[in-house]
Amino acid sequence: MNPSPGAVADKIEYSYIARQPILDRQQKIISYELFSRTDETGDYAASHFTASADSRMLFHALSHFGTEALFGDKSAFVNVVIESLTNEHFELVHSDRVVIEVPRVHDDDTGAIERTQQKLAELRKRGYRLAAGEYVLLPAYAKWLPLLSFIKVNTQVVPPGTLQAVTDRIAKTSAKSIAERIETAEQFRQCHQLGFFGFQGFFFAKPVTVSAKLINPAYANVLELINLVRQEADVDEIELVLKRDAALSFKLLRYINSSGFGLMCEITSFRHAVMILGYRKLLRWLTLLFATVNQNGSASALARTAVTRGRMMELLSERHLSRDDTDNAFIVGIFSLLDSMLGVRTEDALASITLPDSVNEALLHRQGLFGPFLQLVEACESLDFATMETLAASLQFGPKEVDEAHIEALAWTESLGI
Repeated sequence: MNPSPGAVADKIEYSYIARQPILDRQQKIISYELFSRTDETGDYAASHFTASADSRMLFHALSHFGTEALFGDKSAFVNVVIESLTNEHFELVHSDRVVIEVPRVHDDDTGAIERTQQKLAELRKRGYRLAAGEYVLLPAYAKWLPLLSFIKVNTQVVPPGTLQAVTDRIAKTSAKSIAERIETAEQFRQCHQLGFFGFQGFFFAKPVTVSAKLINPAYANVLELINLVRQEADVDEIELVLKRDAALSFKLLRYINSSGFGLMCEITSFRHAVMILGYRKLLRWLTLLFATVNQNGSASALARTAVTRGRMMELLSERHLSRDDTDNAFIVGIFSLLDSMLGVRTEDALASITLPDSVNEALLHRQGLFGPFLQLVEACESLDFATMETLAASLQFGPKEVDEAHIEALAWTESLGI
């Protein structure tokens, strides 16, 4: 027996939310695809995808939390089911901020395709942009093509040898092509050469680590600053390092004075920051600075991921850990992408910085005090909802708490202008 609409609404009210960036050809974030799962069993289980749950919950979340919290100044791709294309939840958000992903019609039924076309045309008149998968290139869907803004191509489904023909066909339409499920550097290179407009996949959440003998000088300066602050070195000694790179000093002060910190007065110098904040809080901001010091290409997406991890870990750990440990949880979250940031193994990266053993244990082995928190945040990021549910339960978190921490972390990252 199918659940009643009210029962469904109750089930999806508190759902795990995740988002995945969509990048342009310069690897700058242009949109996010939003996903959700509930912690209930049956049709709405955490491990089972339902576009119906996605669309209802996400539109509810958009109306409750606002677009700024979930995706800042970007647009959001949201999966729906055919049956929901005329539902009232589309009224909850501005049409120019949402791209509606339309699924394939069951059995490619000609009558259903035509009826759906009429719904899509109405949505376009209301200002919504539409996206569909590569299935839309089939002859049965020809009348949909003029209505689409994007066509997404699943690179794990479409054989590599046929991608050229697919992109050539899309080029004859007015839609922009997005290659999704990009998981390797080789896949990205191939799709980039084929002329895809956008790219999406786990490759951009954690770019492949390449061997490197030297650490980027900008990173090296921040690592030196972190070590000095941990040792509570003399302010004059720390300022000498900052003077080597004026951009670092400017960026650090910009972050400290951002709305994300909530200070009542403006910090005007590093010495002023030490007086107002103390070394412990400054360490947190230097860690943030480390994540964002080199935002070229995919580094921008990487920085957002790292900062969101750090903030989410901080928020989750506040319930269980001391204030010092909460600050360290923030550091664990950001430094969990240390290998990708520096282009070296995590073990080698950690050799250049002095961190507590509990932090190192989490970064190297995903174990110890912070290990479960980091695993939970990573599961949320990688859309592994079954693992999210297991880890959340082990840490005595409900889906509402995880969801709120994730959304607050996303909003906080956006507030920093990263």
